[in-house]
Amino acid sequence: MNKKEKITKIIKILKRKLIGKLSHLASEPREPFRILIGTILSQRTKDRNTAIATNKLFSKFKTPKQMAEAKVSEIEKLIKKSGFYKTKARRIKEVSRIIVKKYKGRVPKSKEELIELPGVGPKTAGCVLVYGMNIDAIPVDTHVHRISNRLGIVKTKTPEQTEKKLEKIVPKKYWKYVNELFVIYGQNVCRPIKPRCEICSIKNYCDYYKKLRRVGNRSVGNVLIDKSEEV
Repeated sequence: MNKKEKITKIIKILKRKLIGKLSHLASEPREPFRILIGTILSQRTKDRNTAIATNKLFSKFKTPKQMAEAKVSEIEKLIKKSGFYKTKARRIKEVSRIIVKKYKGRVPKSKEELIELPGVGPKTAGCVLVYGMNIDAIPVDTHVHRISNRLGIVKTKTPEQTEKKLEKIVPKKYWKYVNELFVIYGQNVCRPIKPRCEICSIKNYCDYYKKLRRVGNRSVGNVLIDKSEEV
């Protein structure tokens, strides 16, 4: 089985297992600007804090124009829960200003244009394309990076390298599924430490699990990962 066949099999298994939990498969794409700002807020913070900050911010400022005209101090107060709020507030205001001035109030639809915005990297751009516009992309966060390497689909050092490799291996019709599938699985099963291999549905396709079996470890679910695998 080559890597393309392997990842296709894995995606199909996870889709069947997690279909009820996949938000973007059950509804229309969400508002691109909200996805963009929410992803900026999510950097270096927990999902719960991101949701609180995003909801508070958009309860007062809903459009790029309103956000661009807002005082930085007002934005800071609303997003404080997200952490690093002073830096994020300045970025949000500047991103909004650029969208209004350069793109007439509409979030750009290409990855190249998105990553030119302040504070927007490949992962954020990918999230906007997938979750805000239903455009094929593979946003790679720490979960996607970790699981892809554990499975043996890629052998990479950074999320950016993982994204480029996955784009060559994953059939394009499955691109938009990868992030949410691996994030959910990474939070609940294939965790950074003590992965729950004993309940994993895809362990028979996993190089990490096979390695554990070769060394004869019986309690694979309690094994700490090597420092080299932490992301």
